Amino acid sequence: MARIVYQKPKLTDIPEMQRLVAEEVERGVILPRRDDEVATNIRSYIVARTDNGIIGYLALHIHTATLAEIRSLIVGREWRGEGVGRALVQEALREGRELGVQSVLALTYSREFFERLGFHEIEKRAIPEQKIWQDCIRCKHFPVCDEVAMMRTL
Repeated sequence: MARIVYQKPKLTDIPEMQRLVAEEVERGVILPRRDDEVATNIRSYIVARTDNGIIGYLALHIHTATLAEIRSLIVGREWRGEGVGRALVQEALREGRELGVQSVLALTYSREFFERLGFHEIEKRAIPEQKIWQDCIRCKHFPVCDEVAMMRTL
């Protein structure tokens, strides 16, 4: 098995990150993010990297002094089921604790995955309104969303 390193990406990683997520963006599973948007938020991302390149990533987006969100979780098809997604989320939770975040939100189609990581379902109306108008409105499924809102207290 290849050695996997979890680290902050560089700005030069953006094209590779965009290629990795392109299929899921096309399917409407992950929101599209422009290169400049990824660049502006590059410090919020964590990548999983092998010697062959980036195999997965996510962003830990801070909403408030107490609430963060796991966004854009993607793992390359050939690496799914190998624990990469779990390790990325655990790394994001560790970072959230270091920052003093109290709760972490995730909007997902993969309820069971997040439940195994200690998240529980919440009502969507508990999601901050700024999230809806910043992100959800850009989704191809808005306003008929079948994602599940999940929360974990740190």
